[in-house]
Amino acid sequence: MAVYLIAVDIGTQGTKAALFNPEMTALGSAFEASRLIQPEIGTVWQEAEDIYGSVIRVIKGLLEEQGVKGGEVAAIGIDSQMAGIMGIDRDGEAATYYDSWLDTRCKKYVTLMREHSEDRIIELTGGPVTYTHGPKILWWKYENPTEYQHTAKYVLPHAYVVGKLCGLSAEESYFDWTHLQYSGFADNLRKEWSEELLSAFDIPREKMARIVSPFEVVGKISAATAGLTGLAAGIPVVAGAGDTAASIFGAGLFGQDEVLDCAGTASVFCCGADSFSPDVRHKTMTMMRSPEDGRWFPLAYINGGGLCVRWFRDFFTGTPPLSYAELEEDAGKLPAGSEGLIFVPHFAGRVLPANPVLKGSFTGLDFKHSRGHLFRAVMEGIAYEYAFYLSVLRDLYPKGDFRRMTATGGGSKSDLFVSIKADVLGLSAVRSIVGDTALVGSAVIAACGAGVLTDYRGAVRKTIKEETPIPYSQDRHEQYQPIIQKYLKTIDALSAI
Repeated sequence: MAVYLIAVDIGTQGTKAALFNPEMTALGSAFEASRLIQPEIGTVWQEAEDIYGSVIRVIKGLLEEQGVKGGEVAAIGIDSQMAGIMGIDRDGEAATYYDSWLDTRCKKYVTLMREHSEDRIIELTGGPVTYTHGPKILWWKYENPTEYQHTAKYVLPHAYVVGKLCGLSAEESYFDWTHLQYSGFADNLRKEWSEELLSAFDIPREKMARIVSPFEVVGKISAATAGLTGLAAGIPVVAGAGDTAASIFGAGLFGQDEVLDCAGTASVFCCGADSFSPDVRHKTMTMMRSPEDGRWFPLAYINGGGLCVRWFRDFFTGTPPLSYAELEEDAGKLPAGSEGLIFVPHFAGRVLPANPVLKGSFTGLDFKHSRGHLFRAVMEGIAYEYAFYLSVLRDLYPKGDFRRMTATGGGSKSDLFVSIKADVLGLSAVRSIVGDTALVGSAVIAACGAGVLTDYRGAVRKTIKEETPIPYSQDRHEQYQPIIQKYLKTIDALSAI
């Protein structure tokens, strides 16, 4: 009898697969690091075949390591990176590489879309114009016309991989609704493509894949895939979701009055909401659809915020680099504000609100500043950006009573990092001990889509364990308020350079 579930997360740093039982207990996992191609500043892509191959290998390795037979798997769910895009041909094969969300070559088309229809795009898609699908598709159209003509549909990496696993053609391909805010061309509220926006930028409707629920079973494992992975042919595969959407869903953000910090490669800050409130005023919050129909995850993120922390450790602490614990010991002894040092974490430009010319920096350096000061300033800079996001959320949802922050992801393992964010925001923080919430979310979506489970909220809640809350310091919170304003003024000043 088929009793296991497989979830796959196609992340920026690597592809991970996990095996779950119907009680949502994670039984084992497998991982393969990504090959990011970065020939020059602002250029980042992944070869489609690398992504597909990694999924094949982690699934095969997972089954072998756990001693599970392919026929014992009941369903498969896959999530992937969200803001990048790729093209497939009529047969479902890759027509382009994966144009990463970290790639900023489309900035000319970000400007074009903003100047032409920015407010209308936000009203319809729920997402500000930045380095996402719309500008990227225009970049392919005008800078790479051969590949653009060869592209039958634009899809996300997980939709491409699912198509390969199930033998789907371009006409059978899909675009799940958790990505519509990044599309540049969707009517998000109606879950359909906007003829108005497609026409405005001369993008043929036929290049856009059908829009589906993440829970929809879109195909079944083919005989060819069965031979490559050890899976049984015929296993249902659901559409799946974006990695951030799956992660927020898997973290159990079902309430109205808490915020969530997803401290991963990107630093994501969001809340849960039951209404669609496009951020036309601030052009900052992105209205992401939850996998759960009728729910929204208004969010903003720092493009590579978590990478900033690793960048400092890897390149400025010796060989081999110091551990995070050693760095945090030094930084934790320092006062709030790092004695006048300000760090701007926007190495790839500020995504939300879109500011392509802004880059990362340290300002206010003094001879008294040590390695500990710089490391603390990196964490504080990310927290200051979060403070701006929280102010926008409060403006969009004035009735929201945001009192608590749940922290997930690799960055949540740091006592100091979580405490800094709590102090800056004035919110008590609690760390959710769930493991990889994206994998939990994808496993639950697969189970419910295939009919193995019916109560997705209950299934997610089974996985959640919380540590003792970390209260914020009112004194430090007050100390941070003028520094937040200094950070925002620094961003404005640097944008002019």
